[in-house]
Amino acid sequence: MDHPVPPSAGRPPPGFDARLLDARTLDVRAAAVLREIVEQYVATGEPMGSRTLSRRLPISLSPATIRNVMADLTDAGLLFSPHISAGRLPTELGLRLFVDGLLQFGELGDEDREAISTAVHAAGRSLEDTLAEASVMLSGLSAAAGLVLAPKSDGALRHIEFVPLGSGRALVVLVAGDGHVENRVIEIPPGVPPSALQQAGNYLNARLAGRPLAELRRIVADEMAANRTQLDALSSQVVEAGLATWTGEGRGGSLIVRGQARLLSDVTEIDKLAAIQTLFERLETQETMIRLLDLAERSDGVRIFIGAESEFFGTTGVSMVVAPARNDAGRIVGAIGVIGPTRINYGRIIPVVDYTARVLGRLLG
Repeated sequence: MDHPVPPSAGRPPPGFDARLLDARTLDVRAAAVLREIVEQYVATGEPMGSRTLSRRLPISLSPATIRNVMADLTDAGLLFSPHISAGRLPTELGLRLFVDGLLQFGELGDEDREAISTAVHAAGRSLEDTLAEASVMLSGLSAAAGLVLAPKSDGALRHIEFVPLGSGRALVVLVAGDGHVENRVIEIPPGVPPSALQQAGNYLNARLAGRPLAELRRIVADEMAANRTQLDALSSQVVEAGLATWTGEGRGGSLIVRGQARLLSDVTEIDKLAAIQTLFERLETQETMIRLLDLAERSDGVRIFIGAESEFFGTTGVSMVVAPARNDAGRIVGAIGVIGPTRINYGRIIPVVDYTARVLGRLLG
């Protein structure tokens, strides 16, 4: 079934100042009604009417009283009716007020904590594989798309090795000072013998001395420009191919998104499908990584973007929950998050994202 998308939070009634509205301005009855309607929307995507509400509310209210409260919440821009005879659904403004003031967070159980710690445990795996596993885990726990962003590491390197793959390609194995392993494939001239790959590796390892990759690039580039490398022609080409690959990654990092199909599970309308496709395309761009890191830099903890609030999504009916991953020194080393429909289970997802960000921060730090 195609679930209705809440109207944008930017269209309250004329003369209404949404900035003055928060959960504290609602009386007990209005808060109870809004909470119940949002929880029903998160669980099923379906609108709720006054009769159903009268049976489910923790306080005793008649259907007539509930209808009056729902009308007031609709006038305030917090609820809307998808059809004339239907019940009410929350607007994006209603979802925002619920998340900021009425949401009750769930507690992460030992099983969830163990699943997160296992997914982010990096022993014996490359950093790319670890991030991918963390993204898959987030998608599974949230029933939405999970994303993990790690900025390009420029820490000290311990070892570099070239492994022949055949067909004009070689695998570059990079071992960081903290033990993380990254594997990258580079193009090399056909017919390069293993001895040339060995010579290229020996040459680079002799100049590592715990230097970060950026500094190693500068040293090697200077030596090659001055013809002071004592490398044969084929080994020089291997080193140059490696340098070209690493230099091309200098502005970026790793952004891994898993579970995109979950964003399409309820979409049947062509315009919404096109909007989701646009979102997928944005997630693949360098600009998105930079903006996500910028969001993380400006966040002390978990941030929630609902629908039109986010410049990433416009009015596609998509929400994002994102948190910075910080190392022990408090420096941003990445970001993790979840992207899903506006009716994602915020109470469960927020603590999952928060805990995963802290675990991932210790790993990447």
